[in-house]
Amino acid sequence: MSSEGPYSRYGAGGGGPGYGGGGGYGGGAAPGYGGQSYGGQSGYGQGYGGASYSAPAGGMYGQQPGYSQSMGANENFGAATAQADETKKGGKKSMALQALNKNVIMWAGFFTASLFVYFVLSGGDFSFLMTYGAMSRMFGFGILNVKTFMSKRATGISVKTLQLYCLVFFFRLTSIIRHEGYLPYDKSGDWLYHLIEILALLFTASALWGCMVPFKGTYQADMDKFGEMNVPPGFGAVYLAVPVLILAIMVHPNLNSDFLSDVAWTYAMYLESVSLVPQLFMFQKQQSGVVELLTAHFVAALGFGRVLEFLFWIYSYHELATSAGSKLPGYLALFSQFMQLVLMLDFFWYYYLAVKNATPLVLPSHGSAMGIV
Repeated sequence: MSSEGPYSRYGAGGGGPGYGGGGGYGGGAAPGYGGQSYGGQSGYGQGYGGASYSAPAGGMYGQQPGYSQSMGANENFGAATAQADETKKGGKKSMALQALNKNVIMWAGFFTASLFVYFVLSGGDFSFLMTYGAMSRMFGFGILNVKTFMSKRATGISVKTLQLYCLVFFFRLTSIIRHEGYLPYDKSGDWLYHLIEILALLFTASALWGCMVPFKGTYQADMDKFGEMNVPPGFGAVYLAVPVLILAIMVHPNLNSDFLSDVAWTYAMYLESVSLVPQLFMFQKQQSGVVELLTAHFVAALGFGRVLEFLFWIYSYHELATSAGSKLPGYLALFSQFMQLVLMLDFFWYYYLAVKNATPLVLPSHGSAMGIV
């Protein structure tokens, strides 16, 4: 058939290259119906009067310029997203390293102060471990005050734990201020031990006040739910405080030969062993799974203090005898402290990994959702 007729060869008109990249099937060009093609180029060739259906100028059939540009844009977007993710990860790593540096400075300061107390204010007796444990507790509550009042937030803090520790320090002070039977034999067991316990009580009461008064709006009462069964909201601590008091009245040593003083000290020791339970319970209940950095340090400092005192009582539990000579109070003291350490084992392990690697603290119950920030 003639290339000049109405049914010309299937060629690409002036609209652009065809399969062959030039003139399509035939390559002829004749006048016809003009217009835009599907690819945004010349229409159906030059129409039925000349060249036939025209391939878009994009190149191969169906591979239009818009499609190629879209693919290129998608690739660029993917690369940009990957780069943004890497930048975000790098930022988080940098923040973690900054937090780690602060951790090192904070704990280094505590250990430096400990060495000063040991070499200057202590007599070097083994009972210094009691003073050291008290220092660690005070340090922990100092951290908690820094966290609360600098951030102006009470998030992640269990008020029930603070209530219980206020009872612990109050009852211990009522015993050791009046009598000396439960003080460390070390030289630091006199005024220094008293001062440390008083400061610990003040720090605890200050943190409790911060959570309940100026920063009450940030306190997560919906997460601090330990023991709230058949009691008014916020009174769940009675499920620990009351049974422990009964136990202390029934089983207590007799070092002071004074019923009230002996019961008060024993109550403080037993109660301290369970005072962190509401805080650990709150960690497990937090929907966000986030444990704030300073809150984690606070708990770790209390746990470290408990380890020190446990080491002391391993060698001294036999001194905690009843008036009848029974060693049951000493055994109960060891058992209660051991159980607290068992409850904290997983926390200690993941806390160590987080600080060592400058990575989020991941507790088993929350998988990757829980972290230190």
